[in-house]
Amino acid sequence: MLRETFVHIPGVGYRTEERLWRSGIRTWDDFSAARQPDRMAPRLARRIEEEVARSAEALRRGRHRYFARRLPARDRWRAWKDFRRDVAYLDIETTGLSIGRSALTVVGVYDGRRKRSFVQGENLEDLPAALPRAKLLVTFNGSSFDVPFLRKAFPRMCLDQIHLDLLHPLRRLGFFGGLKSIESKIGIARRDETAALRGFDAVRQWKAYQAGDEEALDLLLEYNMEDSANLEPLAEFAYAALRSLSIEGGFVTADRYRRNEMPRTYAPGAKSPAGNCA
Repeated sequence: MLRETFVHIPGVGYRTEERLWRSGIRTWDDFSAARQPDRMAPRLARRIEEEVARSAEALRRGRHRYFARRLPARDRWRAWKDFRRDVAYLDIETTGLSIGRSALTVVGVYDGRRKRSFVQGENLEDLPAALPRAKLLVTFNGSSFDVPFLRKAFPRMCLDQIHLDLLHPLRRLGFFGGLKSIESKIGIARRDETAALRGFDAVRQWKAYQAGDEEALDLLLEYNMEDSANLEPLAEFAYAALRSLSIEGGFVTADRYRRNEMPRTYAPGAKSPAGNCA
């Protein structure tokens, strides 16, 4: 989908992009091979041609910052497939909702292969060294919650990834509510031990751990890692559905959704042990 994208180019909006698609120019390569599109100002055509060349080179070199700066926030889902090999699905737990007064307790990071948990008082300080390898950061409501907390806790941490906050593309598809509610609508099952837990339960589990209950930390880590790992099938679903909406004229909403339309069957991974760090 990224190679079919033109709205990251200054002067190109959604109507111009759709007009290019309808004229048969579906990809950057198509534009480079075509003559100047009908009814397009020569100046804009030259700009698109130059930007298409830069975009292709940036993608070939894996220069994620180029797209992080240029892609509109609502269209960063388009980069998911091309950068998913260098992804960090991330979720945080805190002592409360106030960025100024509350503290990070647990951060779960899943890259599609490894699951890593960073815990306050154990290895939380290792988190900044783990994220710079990621080119795509995927969260749920991370723009308003996770990322501001991370910037507060680690002012010098590099957070220049393409940030895909799934809250917004899922809303465009008709899925409202919290992460667990959307998971259940799509058919992502949680383990019995964590299925009923919500955000404030994570705060209580941390307090119980602080009071000496080691099992409370085990449960908190499992809950947090499910939050992180479940972002992968949600991102895959959002990408496939929004691509259908954008390119093929289809549309997938919560009321029309059928489970057999899921891009692939998702089975939750094995339980992540406490202190699973790498």
